[in-house]
Amino acid sequence: MPRPCKRRRVCALPERRHFCSVEGGACQEPIRLTVDEFESIRLMDLEGLNQADCAQQMEVSRATVQAIYGTARTKVARFLTLGGSLTIGGGEFILCPSGNPGCGHCYRHCHKGGNSCEKDRGDL
Repeated sequence: MPRPCKRRRVCALPERRHFCSVEGGACQEPIRLTVDEFESIRLMDLEGLNQADCAQQMEVSRATVQAIYGTARTKVARFLTLGGSLTIGGGEFILCPSGNPGCGHCYRHCHKGGNSCEKDRGDL
């Protein structure tokens, strides 16, 4: 029996979850990027974290982050080159608790707008 998937810590759900190319690719099956894949791209490409720091932030091993990030980049590259649509949702994740140390994005998101972070089953 395989080991159950460990939930990845995610700072916040993406504000935009659906993307479509203007030209071509409309007949292709939509590309689905999971929330944890999105988070790995956000942390490493936008925030500039390395794999070790990203793994610590997401509370998984570096090898797991490497696998998540590799899958995410392949999906994003496919969307950018072939067009069609990209949807972000699902996956095995848990949202950061409010005010978690070392997670500046979550803290701003939770306290700036008056929202409270809570655990999520990963259903979007």
